[in-house]
Amino acid sequence: MTLALDALSTGRLVPAAVAGIALLVLLITRFKLNPFLGLTVSSLVVAAIAGLPMDAAVAGFAKGFGDTAAGVGTLIALGAMIGKLLADTGGADALVDTVLARSGPRSLPWAMAVVGALVGLPMFFEIGLVLIMPVILLVSRRSGLPLMRLGIPALAGLSAMHGLVPPHPGPLVAVNALNADLGITLGLGVLVAVPTVAVAGPLFARFAARWVDVPAPDLFEGEARDEGRPRPSFGVTLATVLLPVVLMMGKALADIVADKGNPVRSVLDFLGTPVIALLIAVVVSMVTLGRGAGMSGREVAKTVESGLPPIAGILLIVAAGGGFKQTLIDTGIGRLIADWVAGSGLSVLLLAWLVAVLIRLATGSATVATVTASGILAPLVVDLAPAETSLLVLAIGAGSLFFSHVNDAGFWLVKGYFGLSVGQNVKTWSIMETLISVTGLVLVLLIDLVV
Repeated sequence: MTLALDALSTGRLVPAAVAGIALLVLLITRFKLNPFLGLTVSSLVVAAIAGLPMDAAVAGFAKGFGDTAAGVGTLIALGAMIGKLLADTGGADALVDTVLARSGPRSLPWAMAVVGALVGLPMFFEIGLVLIMPVILLVSRRSGLPLMRLGIPALAGLSAMHGLVPPHPGPLVAVNALNADLGITLGLGVLVAVPTVAVAGPLFARFAARWVDVPAPDLFEGEARDEGRPRPSFGVTLATVLLPVVLMMGKALADIVADKGNPVRSVLDFLGTPVIALLIAVVVSMVTLGRGAGMSGREVAKTVESGLPPIAGILLIVAAGGGFKQTLIDTGIGRLIADWVAGSGLSVLLLAWLVAVLIRLATGSATVATVTASGILAPLVVDLAPAETSLLVLAIGAGSLFFSHVNDAGFWLVKGYFGLSVGQNVKTWSIMETLISVTGLVLVLLIDLVV
């Protein structure tokens, strides 16, 4: 489908890319158009300005949409099922309560960072945020520690997992678009995420608590959990959450240390295939979490099913982002940028981060930033080693988290739950997001020097 660069007027490619991205930003921010529609319209505008025939543009968009839905949509759906089971069975509560019970005042901020990361690992950011907010507020009020000392670490854990570690939508889209190895990306993502959470979470929280000293609202103080309700144990819940991660990491390690044709490697390659790993995790969680909560088979099935409707919009946005990416490829814009980068001497990882940052600032969406940046930079991966391609995914993911502000839904969720003013939210939440982004980039660049 990709047309030769000389088949189109190269003088129209850059204006086409600029106009398409500017239109996407305008439609989302100014006219509040759903990103799915914005991405669809913008891709057709890019094709028209670049001189790509409309029948080819529609076919290319459909191909990108379908390929992305097939490659990423199934994984997102399976991840949503696991997240819903965690929430409804009390498994997430088991993780939270156990970590908090074993923490003192000094270690509590670090424990909250761990809680945020564990809850955020299998869940979408918004789901994890809504789930963990009551815990943050109640623990702050009952421990007497400042709200920001506990809230910032938990949010840092959630956000870092969302932007850097599969199987979240953003990283998965980038992995799919750039043909990165998921196991390597997962391993490097965790390697980058752990110190990033430490810097942007417990360490930054000391300053955030001084800048914004507010009490925790009593939104959930009157709510008490039914202690008689059975729930999965901490060990069972933790093992269930980490199962797909272990399977995918096993595949990555087997590909490194074992020869092709080795029976053990073949088995691990199959079990570690993302869709298989998450499918196994869903089936296992239906037993471990569902039975651990005393749910009947019908109740488990209902919970699993109810996890899908909330992600329908996300699936459409992600798939439309794949169509937008394919349009950029078909017009030759991506290759033009790749040629420019090759002659500029600019670090590919730094460029990826900058592109994602600009789109994030303009649209407020980490997912849109990741989708668009991945499409623009897809032609650059041809000459990159697998580890470098995974680092490119992480650079884009880090850039997609930069400085959340008023055009980001997460900004308003945090502001509302914490009872902050816009200025207070900027000094805490927005700076925290920026620290995650910058720290993630620095770590990616350092790892690149080694690998």
